[in-house]
Amino acid sequence: MTNDPLLQPFTLKHLRLRNRLFLSAHEPAYPEDGMPKGRYRAYHVERAKAGLALTMTAGSAAVSRDSPPVFNNLLVYKDEVVRWMRELTDACHEQGAAVMIQLTHLGRRTRWDKGDWLPAVAPTLEREPAHRAFPKLIEDWDIERIQQDFADAAERMKAAGVDGIELESFGHLLSQFWSPMSNHLDNEYGGSLENRLRFSLQVLAAIRARVGPDFILGIRYVADEASPDGYGKGEGLEISRRLRDSGLVDFLNISKGHIETDAGLTDNIPIMGMASAPFLDLAGEVRATTKFPVFHATRIQDVATARYAIDSGKADMISMTRAHLADPHIVRKILEKREADIRPCVGANYCLDRIYQGGMALCIHNPSSGREETVPHQIDKAAQRKKVLIVGAGPAGLEAARVAGERGHQVLVLEAAAQAGGQILLSAQSPRRREMLGITDWRLAQCEALGVVIRYNCWAEEDTVLAENPDVVIVASGGLAHTEVLKSGNEWVHSAWDIISADLKPGRNVLIYDDAGDHAGLQAAEIIAASGARVEIMTRDRSFAPEVMAMNLTPYMRSLQCKDVRFTVTWLLEAVRREGDTLVATIGSDYGGVSKEQRHDQIIVNHGTRPNDELYHALKPLSRNLGAIDYRELIAGHPQTRQGNPNGRFLLFRIGDAVSARNTHAAIYDALRLVSRL
Repeated sequence: MTNDPLLQPFTLKHLRLRNRLFLSAHEPAYPEDGMPKGRYRAYHVERAKAGLALTMTAGSAAVSRDSPPVFNNLLVYKDEVVRWMRELTDACHEQGAAVMIQLTHLGRRTRWDKGDWLPAVAPTLEREPAHRAFPKLIEDWDIERIQQDFADAAERMKAAGVDGIELESFGHLLSQFWSPMSNHLDNEYGGSLENRLRFSLQVLAAIRARVGPDFILGIRYVADEASPDGYGKGEGLEISRRLRDSGLVDFLNISKGHIETDAGLTDNIPIMGMASAPFLDLAGEVRATTKFPVFHATRIQDVATARYAIDSGKADMISMTRAHLADPHIVRKILEKREADIRPCVGANYCLDRIYQGGMALCIHNPSSGREETVPHQIDKAAQRKKVLIVGAGPAGLEAARVAGERGHQVLVLEAAAQAGGQILLSAQSPRRREMLGITDWRLAQCEALGVVIRYNCWAEEDTVLAENPDVVIVASGGLAHTEVLKSGNEWVHSAWDIISADLKPGRNVLIYDDAGDHAGLQAAEIIAASGARVEIMTRDRSFAPEVMAMNLTPYMRSLQCKDVRFTVTWLLEAVRREGDTLVATIGSDYGGVSKEQRHDQIIVNHGTRPNDELYHALKPLSRNLGAIDYRELIAGHPQTRQGNPNGRFLLFRIGDAVSARNTHAAIYDALRLVSRL
C-alpha cells in the first residue's frame, strides 16, 4: 500500500491500469520491414517489466498506402502486422502492462516519393514546409477510402489483442481538417467547426462500428494550435467537449502547438533549455472542462513533476516518454525508493533528431535503449575482480568507471582537470545547454556509490600508470581542438573552444569557419554575436551544422537570426594572412573556378578534435593485447580475448574521442559495450 499519487491504479472503462505512468505513443524507428519485430518488442517489454502501467506503441502507425512514413513507422495497413503486434502485446501483458497503439494518416505531412509513390492528400493544396510535398486536394472517394482504412487498421489491432487505440490528430490528416491553416475546403468538410470535425467523427464512427462499443478508443490532439493561422484555446476546448459528447472516445490526450515547421515541432516537443511541462496547465483545463479522462505527455522529465501532475488533478495518466528512453526502470526505482538512481533525461533530443534524419531513436547517454537484445540495461558481476585504471573523466571515462564498478572491479580514475566532464563542461557553458551536466553528475553519483576513486589534477604519464600495477588500462583522454586546416596562415586562427571557454575575447568582425558542423561552432557564434560583433558562419557543406540536426537547431536560429548573423554555405576557407590589424581570408570552393577575399579581425575554425593519444601510444608496447580490440567480440558482446604480447603487463584499450572525433553517445557506447564484458 502506498499514498504515492503515481502508484495509484486507474480504471479506464473496463481496463485497470496498475499505476498512473504510461509511455506515450512514439516511433523510435525500430521496425523491420514496417513490422514491430525483435528490437521493437524488446524495447517495450523492458519498460513493461519495470512496472509501467501502459505502453503505447507506434507513434503514427500508417493506416493507408498514401500515408507513407517519412521515417521508419509501423505499417498497419498490412495484414502481417497482426502477428507481430500480437507477440509484442502478449509479451507486455505477461509483465502486467497494458498495450495500445496510435494510428494515423499523415495527410500532407509526408512525401510523394516515399513508399508506393502515391500523391499526398490533404484538405488544402498548400504544402507542409517540413516535408515539402504539395498535396492533391482530397476528394470524396479519398475520404471514403481513408475512413475504411482506419477501420481496417483498427480491426487488425483488435485482432492483435491490444487494449486500445489512440488516433493522432495534430499536424496529421485528422487535424489538417480541424485547422483553418490547412483546411481550405468549401464543401461540407470546410468552414465551420462542425464541418471541420465531420471527417474525424466519421472516422471514429467507422472504427466503432468495426471494433464494437467496449474497445478503448482515444485521440491525441492539440487543444490550442498557438498560431494566428490555426485555432485557439477557445475552439480547442469546444473540440474537447464535442469529442466527449460524441460518445465515440474514452480518453483525451492533450497537447498544444503546431508541427508543420521545425520551429513549431520544437515548441511542441521542447528540448533542453526550454520549459518543463509547458502544456500541463492546458491539459488540466481540458480535464476540468470536460470531466473526462485526460492523458498528457510533454517534457515531463522528472518524477516530481509527474507526481504533481496527478496529485493536482491536471491529468489522469502522465507520460515520461523521453525520460523512459534515458531510464526504462523509472517505475521500479520509484517502487524501490531509489528515485535518486534514475538516469536523468537531459533534453538533448538526440533521440528525436535522429529519427527525423532517418536514423533510429537513441538516448544520448543510455546506449542500451533500442539495443535491449544485445546491450542489456543491467550490468552483471564479473567472475574475477580486477584493478581497472581509467585515464580521463569525461563521458567515456566516467561510463567506463561506472560499468567497471558495477562489475565489481577496483576502479581508479586519473583526471588531469580539477573536475570531471571533459567536453560536457564546454557544452554546459551555454545556459541553454546546462542540463548536459546531468550526464556527468549522474555518473559521478553512481561512481561514488560504487566506491570508484577519482584523482583530480592528476596528469597521467607512463610511470604514473605503471606504479598502480593495473590489470586493465582504459585511455579515455578525449581529443583536442584541431584548427590546422588551411594551406597557409593556421597561426592566425583560433578554435571554437577558445571562445566557449572564455580563453579568447570575441572580436568585432568575426568569421567562423565551421568544418565540423556540430554544436561548438554555433555555441561560439552565440557568444560572439551576444557581444555585439558582426558574425558570419561559413561552411564548405551544402547545409550548415548538420550534426546539430533540426530540433536542436531551432534555439540557435532564434538566438542568431535576431542578431543578423550571416550563414554562408558551399564556400571553403583556404588561407589567412595578416595585413596590419586585419586578417585577410582567401575563400574558395570545392566546386572550383572561384576565389575571393574577405577581411575580418578574428577567424574561428571549428574542425572537431584530434585524439589526445600520446599516453596510449606510450603504453601500447607494454600491454598484453598491444592496444587491439577484437571487433567481432566487441559487437557480439563477448569478452576481449586477444593477447598479442606475452610479456605485457596489462590489457590496454582506448575509447571515445581518444580514438576519433565522434559524439557523446558514441563515447558512452564505446565504454559500455567494452567494459560490461571485462
